[in-house]
Amino acid sequence: MKKEGISLSKLNIFALIVTVIISIGLIIAMNKTRGIFGDTNDFTEQFLEWRKCSYELQAASDYLTDQMQNFTVTGDRTYLDNYFTEAKITKRRENALTVLGQGRARSSAYHDLSAAMEESVKLMDKEYYAARLVVMAFGYDISEYPEEIKNVVIDPSDAELPPEQMKEKARTIMHGEEYQQSKQVISNNMEKCLQELDKEMDENQSDYSAKLSRQILFEHILTVLIIIMLLLMVLYTYRLVILPLKNSVNLIRDDEDLPVSGAYEIRYLADTYNIMHHTPLKKNDKISFEDSHDKLTGLYNKAGYEHIMENMVAETTVLMLVDINKFNLINEIYGHEVGDRVLVRVSDTLYAHFRSHGYVCRIAGDVMAVILIKKDSFISEYIEEKIEEINRALGIKYDEDPVVTISTGVAYGETGTKAEDLYADAQKKLNENKENKEKKKSDKENN
Repeated sequence: MKKEGISLSKLNIFALIVTVIISIGLIIAMNKTRGIFGDTNDFTEQFLEWRKCSYELQAASDYLTDQMQNFTVTGDRTYLDNYFTEAKITKRRENALTVLGQGRARSSAYHDLSAAMEESVKLMDKEYYAARLVVMAFGYDISEYPEEIKNVVIDPSDAELPPEQMKEKARTIMHGEEYQQSKQVISNNMEKCLQELDKEMDENQSDYSAKLSRQILFEHILTVLIIIMLLLMVLYTYRLVILPLKNSVNLIRDDEDLPVSGAYEIRYLADTYNIMHHTPLKKNDKISFEDSHDKLTGLYNKAGYEHIMENMVAETTVLMLVDINKFNLINEIYGHEVGDRVLVRVSDTLYAHFRSHGYVCRIAGDVMAVILIKKDSFISEYIEEKIEEINRALGIKYDEDPVVTISTGVAYGETGTKAEDLYADAQKKLNENKENKEKKKSDKENN
């Protein structure tokens, strides 16, 4: 026996191992890519939060200035209350600095934002002084104002000014050149902070972009390798299996020897066939039509059934035994002529439903057999549907003949199954189904 040639099973195992390794690498690479995307998204969200913090500090500083300027102009206590609500409760400046300082306390952007905060705090001394002058000018009760205003020490020369001049002094402090210079220092530090953040954003985006490009290239390489493996397997399968089998079909039809080529398994089969082809047959495998078919129904008879089963592979065969319920009573009540018509009707119905997928046989009396090849896992569903259709068809009144039903027992071939095992299993299930029907009927009558 020739055994040269590539083993298809070993080739498949090798291809499977390589494909699994590449696939695992691809999955790992995809997860890493997803991680880079996640890091990019997280950093972008953080960057937007940092920019928001920078703007918040600027906005809070401008808000404090605006409220204090309005107070010095109008003397309306509401503006002063708004000022201290922002400074002591809302604290947008402090919160912004805290958020940016988390993990970034040594960054240039944080340093610039801190400088802006320090300048803003320094301005508050001028704002408190201006507020104290306004309180005194309007003659408000100082005891009703915050401690920051109460604790302001007024220059004696300012304390002697008339109310209108005190107001003017307060407005000068809040709108003067010195105050505006301090505000400009805050704005400059804020601008530097934003520039540093933008610079860092650009650097990180470039870094993440480079990482993503490398990852995507790696994924493309792995994907191409998988495609190459699949194409090679298709090519080898065609050359080692499909092409030799295609050529063998024509040679078998011409009753010629098969070339020993292709995969190891195909070579083995060809070599075995050639040996069997030259071995004289020891028995006659053919039987006549008359000997193999039932005269009444035209189905295969028991001899035909046995011949078919001898040539079937039991492991891939499905055997269904069929019994006509209460057939003996039909013969007794209606006579054998009606019984024969019932047999013919049941046989024709079975044949109509299973002829394209198997063999239908009458093996004894009202016992019939259907032989099918187990093609896939859905064969059981197919058989169940057919049985329901057959019982519905037999349940329709036909001339004067009685309505009948069938019981079935189905056995499925497995590894190591023999023909006799199939028959015994099918017979057992047929008996169980009939007993269950009788039990259900009895229980129903008793209820």
